[in-house]
Amino acid sequence: SNSGSLTMRWIQTPCTAIAVSIGLAACAAVPPLELNAVLVDPSPQVRAELAAFVSRALNGAPVRLADEALTTAPVLTIDHAQPRDEQGRPLNGRELGRPETFRLIRSDKRCVLVHERTGQRFFFTAADCSVHSVDLQ
Repeated sequence: SNSGSLTMRWIQTPCTAIAVSIGLAACAAVPPLELNAVLVDPSPQVRAELAAFVSRALNGAPVRLADEALTTAPVLTIDHAQPRDEQGRPLNGRELGRPETFRLIRSDKRCVLVHERTGQRFFFTAADCSVHSVDLQ
């Protein structure tokens, strides 16, 4: 009869709306996949951006990075500069501070530098990065 089909439609419509709402909420709650990455043929602009990110994370301290930084491994370790005398000896003896560590990740097709100690994230504007081969296994 017709009343049976009307009842069935009324039940399906609210259920469908609820299922779609739950599905969309579940999709929105899934964070993008983040994998360790390396820079691919970084331009001088990308290297300058990397140095600026690291300097900003270290409260404006000047940094000097190798051109190969983050091109073969996803981790960058920065040791604190130690003041030295004219003979090159440390002025304060041993440096007890811990080095700063940064990790390059690929997140939702973007290259992101993460300061490990603080969790601060820096998003590259023009860098190309690929998933580090160790993560592909």
